Amino acid sequence: MATYDHFYDLPVYKICRTFRKRISDIVRQKFPGNEEYRLKGQVLNASRSVTANLAEGFGRFHHQENIQFCRQARGSLTETMDHMIVAFDDGFISEEVLKEINNEYKACLRDLNGYIKYLKTAKASATQ
Repeated sequence: MATYDHFYDLPVYKICRTFRKRISDIVRQKFPGNEEYRLKGQVLNASRSVTANLAEGFGRFHHQENIQFCRQARGSLTETMDHMIVAFDDGFISEEVLKEINNEYKACLRDLNGYIKYLKTAKASATQ
């Protein structure tokens, strides 16, 4: 794996950022105004937490701390997906949009799990 000087250069950050931006666009376009301080806020907070945790973990400069923040990012990613399922159930988004979001979610999850695996390997190598 290449070495990165900045969190925003990480491929996993880039794909999760694209996901976050897509979620924000959908929420702003599709969610009704009366959801402003309910589901809308929860979805935006959860999706923003994904990239924020990746950035914070990267800034810790210790493998174990970075891994922990990546796990929190993974939790926020999954929370975001659940909120989008709720949005579908409540009729705010179509099944087609939900399927697209689910595909993007799975891509983010795959890359995030790969990054966590890389960090675990790097941690093990550093302790030997």
